[in-house]
Amino acid sequence: MAEAPLPAIRSLPSWLLGRAAARGRSLVAEALAAEGMKMWHHVVLSAVRDLAPVAQADLGRGVQLDPKDLVGILNDLQSAGLVVREPDPRDRRKNAVSLTDEGGRLLTRCEKAAREANDALLAPLSAAERDRFMDLLIRISGTQS
Repeated sequence: MAEAPLPAIRSLPSWLLGRAAARGRSLVAEALAAEGMKMWHHVVLSAVRDLAPVAQADLGRGVQLDPKDLVGILNDLQSAGLVVREPDPRDRRKNAVSLTDEGGRLLTRCEKAAREANDALLAPLSAAERDRFMDLLIRISGTQS
C-alpha cells in the first residue's frame, strides 16, 4: 500500500519552513495591526528610514515591490503623516521619500512589536539554538544579514 501523501509532504523542509514562515507572518501582522500598521506598510516605512531621502523608484526596487503597489502604500503613509514626498534635490524630475517625525516614532513602536512577535515565534528555542537557526536560515535563504 502506498504511503499517505500528508506524512510525506509534512516531512519536507520546504513545507515546514512554509508553515513556520506563515506562523511568523501571522504573529508579526497581529503585532503590527495593534499599532495600526500593515506588513508592507511597515516594510516600506523601514526602508524609507534606512534609505532616505530615497527616490520612489529606488525604494520600490529596494523592497522588491511593484511600482503600482508602492504608490498605494506611499499614499497611505503620506496621508497618515508618516512620510513626505518632495522633489529629489539630485533630480527634480523624481520624488524623494523621507520619514516624518511621527513616522519615526511609529516605526520604533512597530519594530519593538515585530521583535516581540519574533521572540514569541522562537520561544521554543534556547539562545544558542536561535543563533544557530538564524545562521542556517541565512545560508539556505541565499541572503546576507
